[in-house]
Amino acid sequence: MTDVAWEISDPATLLAGKVAIVTGAGSGIGRASANILAAHGARVIASDRDDAAASDTASLITGAGSVAIAMKSDVSRDGDLEQLVSRAIETWGRLDILHSHAGIQVEGTLEQVEPAGMDASWQINVRAHFMAARLAVPHMKRQGAGSIVITASNSGVLYDREMIAYATSKHAVVAMARQIALDYARFNIRVNALCPGWVDTPFNAPFMKQMGGRDALESYVHQKIPMGRWASTAEIAEALLFLASDRSSFMTGQALVVDGGECL
Repeated sequence: MTDVAWEISDPATLLAGKVAIVTGAGSGIGRASANILAAHGARVIASDRDDAAASDTASLITGAGSVAIAMKSDVSRDGDLEQLVSRAIETWGRLDILHSHAGIQVEGTLEQVEPAGMDASWQINVRAHFMAARLAVPHMKRQGAGSIVITASNSGVLYDREMIAYATSKHAVVAMARQIALDYARFNIRVNALCPGWVDTPFNAPFMKQMGGRDALESYVHQKIPMGRWASTAEIAEALLFLASDRSSFMTGQALVVDGGECL
């Protein structure tokens, strides 16, 4: 590729003509992801197991003049994921971006986590991403390009105390993203893991409970994070946009950590 001068263009054209699926789009990072992709021109399927939450996200997007549809999907069910990908193809004839975001957090040490909690962590935080990517890849191969972004966590590159199920599953999904990236780079399909640190969303409820309440968690975040604060969902969405778009066109198999310096 030759060097070119940067051009300032309408943000809505960055993903013009692209089709994106976002799982876990009903709130938090998933909602912010769906919004930023749509604002930059993508047609988005906002998926969540909470039908009303998915619809709220889609309504926010369409109310801003962008294109989105909502779909109720439980990522633990293969059939729901199959219907989700089929909906994108049937509606718009292609699939360019998969943000496989939905996940769960199970707190506890080896002795505290029930086997069912470890199984659920593996089912949602690893296997569901595997299935979503497996369903998306054939369509991306036919198109000659695609971008898959799997939400992991900075717990996928370091460790949190008393979070064996969560940390194990997040390390596994980072490894899986890298393996898929290696196998499918020749098809111009890029696969990266997004690894947020502490973001102020309801997803933190299990860890908050473990810490002893909101005040204790706030103190923990301020002391542990070099930048001394939470991330906003908008800040994480900006990183997602980078990975999903051609702004990261020569980047694959990476774990992009956005955590205010916690990993340092």
